[in-house]
Amino acid sequence: MRRYSAFAIAREAARYHTGWERAWRSPQPKAEYDAIIVGAGGHGLATAYYLAKNHGITNVAVVEKGWLGGGNTGRNTTIIRSNYLQPSSMAVFEKSRSLYEDLSQQLNYNIMFSPRGVLMLAQTEHEKRAWERTWHANRIAGIESELVTPERIKEIVPIIETGGPRYPVLGGLWQPRGGTARHDAVAWGYARAASAMGVDIIQQCEVTGVDRDADGVTGIQTTKGAIRTKKLCIVVAGNSGVLADMAGFRLPVESVALQALVSEPIKPCMDCVVMANTVHGYMSQSDKGEMVIGGGADGFNNYTQRGSFQHIEETVRALIETFPMISRLKMLRQWGGIVDMTGDRSPIIGTTPVPGVFINCGWGTGGFKAIPGSGWATAEMVADGAPRALAAPFSLDRFTEGRMIDESVAAAVAH
Repeated sequence: MRRYSAFAIAREAARYHTGWERAWRSPQPKAEYDAIIVGAGGHGLATAYYLAKNHGITNVAVVEKGWLGGGNTGRNTTIIRSNYLQPSSMAVFEKSRSLYEDLSQQLNYNIMFSPRGVLMLAQTEHEKRAWERTWHANRIAGIESELVTPERIKEIVPIIETGGPRYPVLGGLWQPRGGTARHDAVAWGYARAASAMGVDIIQQCEVTGVDRDADGVTGIQTTKGAIRTKKLCIVVAGNSGVLADMAGFRLPVESVALQALVSEPIKPCMDCVVMANTVHGYMSQSDKGEMVIGGGADGFNNYTQRGSFQHIEETVRALIETFPMISRLKMLRQWGGIVDMTGDRSPIIGTTPVPGVFINCGWGTGGFKAIPGSGWATAEMVADGAPRALAAPFSLDRFTEGRMIDESVAAAVAH
């Protein structure tokens, strides 16, 4: 892999950029791999990268039915934070946030990480008490966060209206080292680095069946033929239940659409991320000037990747009271992603009833922020055959043992 640098850009500019090589290889699948990862989104690619980098396992295939990063990784609002409530949640999300800080240097690829800060508004007395509880939990865990007053919030976000008649801003929880990153670049950077270490990334290769015998998994059937393996890791977000059914077990997840939109580009007016969970909306401004707006998940199960005007109208209507200026903006585009929701709104990282099959799913609406930590923890599990400390609390058997992780990924409050 040729190293990207200012000198490389200057050299290629001198020869009209004719010498750039492909960022990652596109090989045909081999007959057998030490491990196969299904899903070339951020979590799957990060798992492959850390398998190669941290554990020296490079005979790995990442198979993807569509194109690399074409699922939820390219269909989210790019928020990165770790100010959660439960210790296990804080651990994995803080691991991710810390890895994001120097990920561009590690991957030699600019992921455009921007630690601009994330502000969680408190617009009810209940929410204010919840953020106080979360702040104490963060402080004990060593995670930097701060309780802020309405006056301080107005300083951070001048365009906000703190005295709304229905939902006035009573305070908030501020994580100054949270922020955003370029979603596509995260997937591309992991793909490029993993490919350079020998990982095969196979696109347009849909899994149609899982082969197994009395001892466990033996391989997969795909649209490009059969591939043998003794270790299979399913990392396909909203389609996790479909792949689990192929392997012969069920998952406690439901798939729903999560919708978002961006406005027309405007001059810089907001240099942080604001999440207003009472009205179920969150907003930031992209580097191109677009206001990136997201809301809650659909209230019914579906696999659509399209937005609906009804949901967009509900989200924007809720945010206009807090941000009156957005009432004058035009919508540029909208989209949807398929998220997989567990009963306790926390992910599943663990082994399955089928020996050799591992699962990483259930991230709900918060999957992007967890990509590096999730990949790190899943790579440990695939390499060892069992999860280590970071992933252990998120095992599949917690649902039968009754040890739920009482967390809502969308709001980071206990329910």
